[in-house]
Amino acid sequence: MTDFLFEPPATPGVPVAGEAALYPVGRIFCVGRNYAAHAAEMGVEADREAPFYFTKSPSAFLASGATLPYPPGTENLHYEMELALAIGAPAFRVSAADAPAAIYAYGCALDMTRRDLQLKAREKQRPWDLGKDVEGSAVFAPMTRAAELGEIGPQRIHLSVNGEIRQDARLSDLIHSVPEIVADLSKFYHLRPGDLIMTGTPAGVGPVEPGDRIEGGVDGLAPISLAIGPAE
Repeated sequence: MTDFLFEPPATPGVPVAGEAALYPVGRIFCVGRNYAAHAAEMGVEADREAPFYFTKSPSAFLASGATLPYPPGTENLHYEMELALAIGAPAFRVSAADAPAAIYAYGCALDMTRRDLQLKAREKQRPWDLGKDVEGSAVFAPMTRAAELGEIGPQRIHLSVNGEIRQDARLSDLIHSVPEIVADLSKFYHLRPGDLIMTGTPAGVGPVEPGDRIEGGVDGLAPISLAIGPAE
């Protein structure tokens, strides 16, 4: 048994419908600007040649239903509703046709973003880490096995804040499809069980304040919720 100087962090896990065990959270990959309307509202062109990515560390994980303290260093915390997928088999340099075999489950997710810090970094052509890789900013609902959801495309994806709809689209609006994302990412990484991929957010992103409640969903999946608490 290996001894460590300090206690290593526990591995977080996501519930999966019908399973007693949790899905372990390892790497979290996120696709940027994967809905044309969202890219437009952010004042940029959607990249249709290939997906691009940023990452979040496992410490960003937060379970649906929790309260997220308003993060430090920002005055503009935004919600982003997303479809997430969980890898269930090793995938390296797979084709889009073979990519679905590597997907274990799907779920609702929130990419909470310190938008002011992200935009400052973007203006200076710097990485987005301070805006995106934030403690508690990768929120996941319980997941559903891929075979039970069926083909991705017609499902509605939506989000409300305090009961008011803010995001409302279809998964068919994705620029890069789920198989294309997995195939492309597998060119650069040995994907493995524990890897989660957030596939991008539709238009309608915006700020939240302490006291707000976020609720979202994708047809056929368990809904997601998050309360925004006061800053610590």
